[in-house]
Amino acid sequence: MPSRKASCPMGNSWLRRLSPSAGDGSHMLFCFPHAGGSAISFGPLAKCLGPEYDVVAVQYPGRQDRRHEPLVGSVSGLVDGLLPELREAVEDAENFSIFGHSMGSVVAFEACRRLEHEVEARAKVLFASGRRAPSAALPELRMHLLSDRELGEHLLQFGGTPAALLEDPEFRQLILSIVRNDYRAIETYQCSADAMVGSPIVAIVGDRDPDASLAQIEAWGSHTSGSFAAQPFPGGHFFIDANCQAVGQLIRDHCARALSV
Repeated sequence: MPSRKASCPMGNSWLRRLSPSAGDGSHMLFCFPHAGGSAISFGPLAKCLGPEYDVVAVQYPGRQDRRHEPLVGSVSGLVDGLLPELREAVEDAENFSIFGHSMGSVVAFEACRRLEHEVEARAKVLFASGRRAPSAALPELRMHLLSDRELGEHLLQFGGTPAALLEDPEFRQLILSIVRNDYRAIETYQCSADAMVGSPIVAIVGDRDPDASLAQIEAWGSHTSGSFAAQPFPGGHFFIDANCQAVGQLIRDHCARALSV
C-alpha cells in the first residue's frame, strides 16, 4: 500500500502537505482556504498543531504555484477537480478531519458530503470557520459584481490582504481577479436546507466578523446528523491569525472526543 506522503504529491496537484514531519499514526487534517486564499495560509495552524497532525491544505487553481492554471468559478467545479486526489488521500488515512475557512467551509462541506456518499469515508470532525451555514441566505450585496475600486476597498476593510500588494498595479489586478472569481463561486452556490453530513460539525467565528455572526454559524447544526458545537473567538474575519494556539487546542479537543466515541 502506498504511504500517505505519496498520496499528496507536490506537483500540479490539489493538495499541499504542510506537516512534513508528521508520522504514520498522525491524524490527517485537510484544510480548505478562504476566497482569494491559498494553501500556505494554514502554515501557522499546522505549526500550532504539531507532529500529531498531518496537515494537508487544498491549493485551488490559479494561484501561487498553480497560477498558470485557469480559475474554477463554482463550488461544484472545485469539488469535482479536488475529489480524485482527496479520495486517494483519505483511503490511506486511518483518521481524518476537515477544516474550512470562509468560502473554504462550504467547499469543505460539499467535499465531505461527496466522500460520505461516494466512498463511505467520513471525517471525524468537520470544522466550519468564519462562514454562515450552507443553506443560509446571502447578503443582498454581491461582491463579485463590485467595481475594481469597490472590491479593493472591501478587501482592505475586511483584512487579510496586505495593503502594499493592492498598491502594486500588477499584483492588484491578479488579486482582484482571483477574489472576484471566488466570490462568484460562493455567491452562485446553492444548498438545500436538508443537505447533511454524518460527521460532527464544529463551527467557529470571530466575534467581530462582519460576514458571519455567532447566531448565523449556529445554523450549521441543521446540516449534520451528528453532534454540533459553536464557539466564538475574539477578532474579525481572520481571527485565526491571532488565535492560532486556541484554535489548535479546539481542534485537538474535538478530534480527541470524536476518536473516543
